[in-house]
Amino acid sequence: MIRKAALAKQIYVTVDDEIGVLNRMADTLADRGINIEAVAGYGMAGTGKARVMLVVDDTRRACDLLKQKGFTSLEEREEIQVELDNKPGALKGVTSLLAAKGISIKQLYGTMSSEKAPVRVVLATSDNQTAIVTLKKAVAR
Repeated sequence: MIRKAALAKQIYVTVDDEIGVLNRMADTLADRGINIEAVAGYGMAGTGKARVMLVVDDTRRACDLLKQKGFTSLEEREEIQVELDNKPGALKGVTSLLAAKGISIKQLYGTMSSEKAPVRVVLATSDNQTAIVTLKKAVAR
């Protein structure tokens, strides 16, 4: 059920929680031909700020462009991207493997797709190195 597992750079951007901020980010990247492969975000309660997480096809250029547009609270982290069959139990395969190794999932979000296309899950764990080795072994089976 796990098709692929790889480390991926994820961009974390802390922004003012205001209407149109994600539009400005998406516009900046689209205008330069950078594809957003995965995106998630949330408001940070009581701060007036929001956090946006992006996986893009050109992390370095995306960071440079966003900084030029005033998005200066940026951070890059190496996370795990897993491609799964789009069927019941696929996520269970990932979570079971990680739980068996004593690895905690700190953050997780997924993409949607048509019934026949795979889904992607982006996650951060308590031990990304052990997690990626574990997940890659499962792909090889």
